[in-house]
Amino acid sequence: AHVLRTAGTLVLDADALNAIAGSPELQALTRTRKQESTVMTPHPLEAARLLASSTHAVQADRLDAAKRLSQMFNCAVVLKGSGSIIASPDQIPHINPTGNARLASPGTGDVLAGLVGALLAAGESPFDAACDAAYRHGRVADLWSGPGNLTAERLSALL
Repeated sequence: AHVLRTAGTLVLDADALNAIAGSPELQALTRTRKQESTVMTPHPLEAARLLASSTHAVQADRLDAAKRLSQMFNCAVVLKGSGSIIASPDQIPHINPTGNARLASPGTGDVLAGLVGALLAAGESPFDAACDAAYRHGRVADLWSGPGNLTAERLSALL
């Protein structure tokens, strides 16, 4: 609650999203943050929790789920997955054209959240930072030809 009240810019991922999903107080605090200060990066299960829905329902209409999350929480959202969807209340949603199953490994979502945070710190708007980060993140996976799996460590080194 303290962070939601006081932080200027936030990237909300993983346990932060689960905490918000389980707390009406945190949901209200997230909604009242300035739109230009917050990006959420849920995977489909986290999105389902935030929407009080099911993963099946989120996956059945990913575009609608991303738009509803952005409107519900007044922020930019990257709904991760094949064709990650970036939505913001005042923008036309964007479907990211890069990325593949190599990104379905532990820690790669954390790399995405970190990249969004870095782009926000560099002055990009939440929507632009989310679009740019999703594109770059996916592009590295698309170009990966190294030995072994694309790990979070390798992904972050290539970004």
